[in-house]
Amino acid sequence: MEMSLDYWLPVFFVSVMGFALLVYVILDGYDLGIGMLLPLADEQQKDQMIAAIGPFWDANETWIVLGVGVLLIAFPKAHGIILTSLYLPVTVMLIALVLRGVAFDFRVKANIRHKSFWNATFFVGSITAAMAQGWMLGSYVTGLAESTVNTLFSLAIALALPALYIMLGCGWLLIKSTGELFEKAVGWARVTLLPMGIGILLISMATPLVSASIAQKWFSLPAAIGLLPIPITTLIAFTTVYWVLRRPHLLAVAEWSIFLCMIVICVMSALGLAYSIFPDIIINRLDIWETAASTRSLSFVSVGVAITVPMILIYTIFVYRIFSGKATDLSYE
Repeated sequence: MEMSLDYWLPVFFVSVMGFALLVYVILDGYDLGIGMLLPLADEQQKDQMIAAIGPFWDANETWIVLGVGVLLIAFPKAHGIILTSLYLPVTVMLIALVLRGVAFDFRVKANIRHKSFWNATFFVGSITAAMAQGWMLGSYVTGLAESTVNTLFSLAIALALPALYIMLGCGWLLIKSTGELFEKAVGWARVTLLPMGIGILLISMATPLVSASIAQKWFSLPAAIGLLPIPITTLIAFTTVYWVLRRPHLLAVAEWSIFLCMIVICVMSALGLAYSIFPDIIINRLDIWETAASTRSLSFVSVGVAITVPMILIYTIFVYRIFSGKATDLSYE
């Protein structure tokens, strides 16, 4: 294929889409994780946890809108196939995210008798959304094909992804909290780290088994040697988290370390997935050039994307700088 706009525009758009979804997993992942941890805290700590995500969580969801929007406008044929195949888990995820939004606002207005109900609703919305996203990822990796093995694989990721989100949530709480909540976050992270690591390991081993094309990409030479930095970096990040969590004096001066290591794990996982899939947008069925909109349409839309993505990045950085530092006591006045 000639290296022209016909080639590079679909590559550009799939890169933007992948970047947006990666940022969503990291940013909305931590507030979904905190939502799943909510039942383990007392009432005052629940308010502190909500305060730790309050200024950010709406903005975090912007990234999934961007990712799905790019899929729609740049790869309309793939959008139709993917969303049709994943109709049920997408619907479940959207309902769960709506529940989270309703619970977040109503827990403020509810009297003390009903507050526990909205806290529980926030938890249910968080864990349901996380599991739905895991199921969608598993289905996507298996090429949207239906079989018993693929269903079990999707179920495994649906169970493993919440552990990753909880670790991200613990990392964020270490940044934003102090005192007893900080200590609880350390404890939650210690309990969750091993199940998360086992989940990542098992899924990494199972993925080539459910997709022959992915197995060929990863276990053929010289690619297998060139790809070694991905698992090695992931192992180093995981080991660092394990080591730091058992040294409270380090956490006191390096509170960002856990969250940063979790970001590294997410980035390495995303790079591995991108390598496994590219250039397909639906594994073993359609590549990005077969499903891309016309070059004229992509050229036109690229102007908007070139403006929108930097604006979202600037807005995100601005919000995180404004609300940096430890979360204060929750107040709605």
